Amino acid sequence: MKTLSDRLVQLRANAPLVQCITNYVAMNIAANVLLAAGASPAMLHAEEEAGEFAGIAGALTVNIGTLSPPWVAGIKAAIDGARSANKPWVLDPVAHFATAYRHQVALDLIAMTPAVIRGNASEILALAGSQSSGQGVDSGDPVEQAEAAARKIARACGSVVAVTGPVDFVTDGTRSVRIFGGSAFMPRVTALGCSLTALIGAFIADSVDEAFEATVAALATFAAAGELAERGVAGPASFEVRLVDTLYHLDPASLESGGRVVTVG
Repeated sequence: MKTLSDRLVQLRANAPLVQCITNYVAMNIAANVLLAAGASPAMLHAEEEAGEFAGIAGALTVNIGTLSPPWVAGIKAAIDGARSANKPWVLDPVAHFATAYRHQVALDLIAMTPAVIRGNASEILALAGSQSSGQGVDSGDPVEQAEAAARKIARACGSVVAVTGPVDFVTDGTRSVRIFGGSAFMPRVTALGCSLTALIGAFIADSVDEAFEATVAALATFAAAGELAERGVAGPASFEVRLVDTLYHLDPASLESGGRVVTVG
């Protein structure tokens, strides 16, 4: 069975092409995170080419941060292309609870069976029909409060669900783990969550039939890099730069440090 470090080594060796449909704020940092980790990003979303390109890419990631009807058309074309080519795709339902339009788009996309759904606690709670305290793109709820909701969604949708925060939680409805690490600076840098969604796409591109394990490896990689990058930085701006550098230099063996990934019932 592949270890976490095996999966990072594999990603770097294969340099998977990841199609990232993400918001305007996230495009630059998400692309840089993928490049630093060892993957190859492609940031395109036009309906006229998104579906065709999804058949070429190793995986597709979809972030609904800046929606418009043309973007939604491109997203759905890309998902259709990925599904036709048996390529995995990841959904980031950013602030789907904020407006009726955004929420309906998220529900429509979930019906197209993503391999992985990644969100903060408020987004996952709201997807499960529970009350959440989210405000815009920011979570107002602790991760542990969303764990039952994540299991519910995973069982209903057949998707791996990742709830990210100070301690991440990943479940496929049967298996569940918590992932420790990261940095308190992470919520202070815009679009790092969006970038993590893209990184999940890079890991599952090389592990299509192991979406749970690949998602755990992606989150463990980001958590380890965040933990190391925090050392000695002055604030969020320098942390962002250090995070990209740390991902580039990250020793795969550091992912195996004791207690980073803990299995839960």
